[in-house]
Amino acid sequence: MAKDQKRQEEDDVTLEEMSAVLQEMLRAALYFAGVKKNKLDDAADAYLDAIEDVFEDEDGMLGIDEIVKVVEHLKKTNPEFFK
Repeated sequence: MAKDQKRQEEDDVTLEEMSAVLQEMLRAALYFAGVKKNKLDDAADAYLDAIEDVFEDEDGMLGIDEIVKVVEHLKKTNPEFFK
């Protein structure tokens, strides 16, 4: 039983680790959307703010269509981030 518990602890991903991975994934997605490398941090912050601008008080998960809508909004409102 102790062996299974140890394996489970090794497999568990902390919230902080998952947050860091998601942050890097966001930056990569923004890079492939055309954001300049030196603007990735600013664009990631602006993306998080843009979610509220685009969806206001709506709750729920963002699917691919919603994410694309936020990136399109970001391109319109912050063209300086893009190549």
